[in-house]
Amino acid sequence: MSRRTALPPLNALRAFEAAGRHLTFRAAADELGVTQGAVAQHVRGLEAQMGLRMFLREARGLSLTEEGRAYHAAVSQAFAQLSEATARLRPAPEHVTISVTPTFASKWLIPRLPGFGTAHPEIDLRVMATERVTSFHSDGIDLAVRQGEPPFGASIRADPLFRQEILAVCAPDMTPGIAPPFGPETLSALTLLHDTHNLWPRYLREAFPGMRAAHPRGIRFSQTTLGLDAALAGQGVALASQFLVDRDLAAGRLVQAMGHVLRGRRDFYLLASRSRMSPATAAARDWPLVQADP
Repeated sequence: MSRRTALPPLNALRAFEAAGRHLTFRAAADELGVTQGAVAQHVRGLEAQMGLRMFLREARGLSLTEEGRAYHAAVSQAFAQLSEATARLRPAPEHVTISVTPTFASKWLIPRLPGFGTAHPEIDLRVMATERVTSFHSDGIDLAVRQGEPPFGASIRADPLFRQEILAVCAPDMTPGIAPPFGPETLSALTLLHDTHNLWPRYLREAFPGMRAAHPRGIRFSQTTLGLDAALAGQGVALASQFLVDRDLAAGRLVQAMGHVLRGRRDFYLLASRSRMSPATAAARDWPLVQADP
């Protein structure tokens, strides 16, 4: 009989190795995703084939016999070598770094990341959330999402993602008994949630031309995502790009406070360096473009 055919079944060796590490059949079964009885049966079969006892069954659990301890060390080393050899054969995931604003990351990208992982398991996506303008070269960025106006330069590929369409939103129970859209009188009694874009003055001028009422009180935040969190908590009315609040509007967590939509020239673009366009970067670039396409 050859040495290869004399080897015990692989499942028996896996059960023995796991049981020898945990010293309980139950923990080994949990790790392997089988029943405790299946692990015990594999170990008994291994002991019968080898003609040796591998474990001592004691009241407080298992303990390895002297022969079992020596065999366990060899089996564990063999499994470790198999794992290392398999890992070397598998190609390492390609890294793609995308720079986005914190608001874009929290309100649009993160809820959709599971879909990206399913579509591209071969890509290790790294998200850099920052408001500052990044450099593709010095910061090691492959992709970026930013607001702006073309052209962006001959070395940059710019694909449009979303138009700048600003909605006023608030929690549905913001004004009990008064349903949106709100008029100037209702709005004057509410808190406006501002961010660094400071779009409320322009929004109010366009929504209510000739509005005479005093501007309502406000709270100022350094990031749009903070204002939206405050709106979700019922603390006031926030302004945000429509694509950032679509999920909350559809789920009923937010409602559109006024019918006016503020349109601007600074749309959202997906930017990439033409000189750093690897196949992984191209695949990662195409994915948000498909997600954004209505």
